[in-house]
Amino acid sequence: MLQVNFIRQNKETLIQRMKVRGLDVADKVEKILELDDLRKHLQYDSDNRKAENKKASGSFRSLSQQGKKNELEELRNQIASNKNTIKENESKLDKTKEELYDILVALPNMPHESVPAGHTDEDNEVFKAWESDLPSLHEGAVPHWELAKKYDIIDMETGAKIAGAGFPLFKGKGAQLKRALVNFFLAEASDAGFLEVLPPHLVNKDTAFCTGQLPDKEGQMYYVTEDDLYLIPTAEVPVTNMYRDTIVSESDFPIKLTAYTPCFRREAGSYGSHVRGLNRVHQFEKVEIVMIEHPDRSYDTLQYMLRHVEGLLKKLELPYRILRLCGGDLGFTSALTFDFEVYSAAQNRWLEVSSVSNFETFQTNRLKCRFKDENKKSHLAHSLNGSALALARIVAALLENNQTADGIIIPEALRPYTRFDKID
Repeated sequence: MLQVNFIRQNKETLIQRMKVRGLDVADKVEKILELDDLRKHLQYDSDNRKAENKKASGSFRSLSQQGKKNELEELRNQIASNKNTIKENESKLDKTKEELYDILVALPNMPHESVPAGHTDEDNEVFKAWESDLPSLHEGAVPHWELAKKYDIIDMETGAKIAGAGFPLFKGKGAQLKRALVNFFLAEASDAGFLEVLPPHLVNKDTAFCTGQLPDKEGQMYYVTEDDLYLIPTAEVPVTNMYRDTIVSESDFPIKLTAYTPCFRREAGSYGSHVRGLNRVHQFEKVEIVMIEHPDRSYDTLQYMLRHVEGLLKKLELPYRILRLCGGDLGFTSALTFDFEVYSAAQNRWLEVSSVSNFETFQTNRLKCRFKDENKKSHLAHSLNGSALALARIVAALLENNQTADGIIIPEALRPYTRFDKID
């Protein structure tokens, strides 16, 4: 959530940068500033009247002793009038704050100056392209959903019987491959200095609000009605909330966290080969990295996170490219996002496997995650997160790109974790 002071100080820049998202927020910005001015006026007036009443109360005894009945009556009337006005002010103040809050929570983050304009995937900018030849497969190569049946490693039908479409069942070497990927990603994160945590897989409304899932993505999350809880769409949600209502020391930066969790999203629902198999599912596993950083260093940290994810894909020997998302494709909470895509040879298309984002103060304002500088003045920290990595499409690409006529070859980096070098 953007701060009102930030909006006031960057009014014209905000209006112009929001156009990159395809949004005209000029009227909303004016309304925010108008409501904030009214809020300040009502608060100032009430505070002054409370001070007047306090001073007037102190004069009562002196006036009584002097027998000044007229002055006492005037004082009583003044105090009563002030009390009525204060009561009216407080009612107006509550309504003003509520209206201001409703507008602020519906306003997305301001895009970073490097975010390109655009509204569709085609407007995303290729930040880094794959420079080598894309893999070519042997004659008769097939997509991963056919490989899954051939080698009996993923059972979509049984998963659908147990839960529904979009809930794959992994078994045998398929399950072992997923576990190997999780352990590989966590080991790499640990070697890079990230602290591993294992968070709850359900969260309350306050938690979902602080990272921006609410009120933006209710339709994408699974909701447990009886308990008023949400299944997490990503580990970003519980992990970032570890620092809700927290004041950290400058010396704590950068805070580096990683977590493996299942993720649940209600976003499957279209049809065609582009969503077949593991391309789009309701439940998938992901290793997430989250960082809390000093505002002066957060964009350097974003590049560090990009290098970390890039290193994972290099070790897995997967062709990849990095996209800088355009304004129309940018998430509600993000100031700048880079997507990683891996090439799926059997499908002849790129599959998104990671998003790495800087949210600046958008999440930390909701979290109330602050730090104190050397002068003991409080500032909001910056939050960042990235998938490192999402497993479903990584598995799909590994199966397809490494298939041969007599089996699927496991990349060297994974073999210590799978303890086998081929699926056959």
